[in-house]
Amino acid sequence: MSNFSNASFEAGIDEAGRGSLAGPVTAAAVIFPKDYKNDYLNDSKRLSEKKRIELKQIIENDSIDFAVCSIAPSTIDKINILNSTFKAMHGALNSLKIIPDFIIVDGNKFKKFKNINHKCIIKGDSKYQNIAAASILAKTYRDLYMIEQHHRFPYFGWDKNKGYGTEFHINSIFKHGLTRLHRKSFTIKKSQIKLEL
Repeated sequence: MSNFSNASFEAGIDEAGRGSLAGPVTAAAVIFPKDYKNDYLNDSKRLSEKKRIELKQIIENDSIDFAVCSIAPSTIDKINILNSTFKAMHGALNSLKIIPDFIIVDGNKFKKFKNINHKCIIKGDSKYQNIAAASILAKTYRDLYMIEQHHRFPYFGWDKNKGYGTEFHINSIFKHGLTRLHRKSFTIKKSQIKLEL
C-alpha cells in the first residue's frame, strides 16, 4: 500500500456518511510522505472505533498535510447527496495548505478539482495508505460530531448508529419526527430498515 502515482504530493480522498439519514456527509484529504508505511491503515469500516481513534492521532501527526470538510443536511437536501459528496471532497482539498499534484479518490465518481489529475479507485481504502487514512479521518470526525449531536437530540441513538438507518433510529423518527439534522430529501420508510451497524 504505497502511493498510486509518482507525484511528490499525492492526496488520498474518501468520505463518510453518504448513506445516513441524519447528519453531514464528511470528506477528508490526506497527503503522506512519499514512502510512508503504516500496516494498521485500512478501510475504516474494518477497524474498531477504538483503533480508528488511535489512528486518527497517528495520521494527523505523520501526514505532510490533511484536511476535513463536512456538508450540512440542508445543503444535501438542496443539491443532492452526490453533489454534496463532491462539495465535501473539494472543500477538504481546498483546505489543504499544500496543493497536491495528483489526487486518488475512493470509489468510481469524482468531479475534477482545479486542473489536477486524478484517479478513481474502487475499494481504494483497502489498497492505498492515503485513501485509507482519509477514510479513517472522515469517519472519526463525523462520528465525533454525531456523538456530540446525540446530547442535543437523545431520542435517536446517534451515539451508536451515527445517523444511519438502524431499526431503532427509524422507529424513533416515526415516534418523535424529524430534526433539522435529518435529511428531508431521503425517503424514510419502515421497509428500508437496515441491519444494525
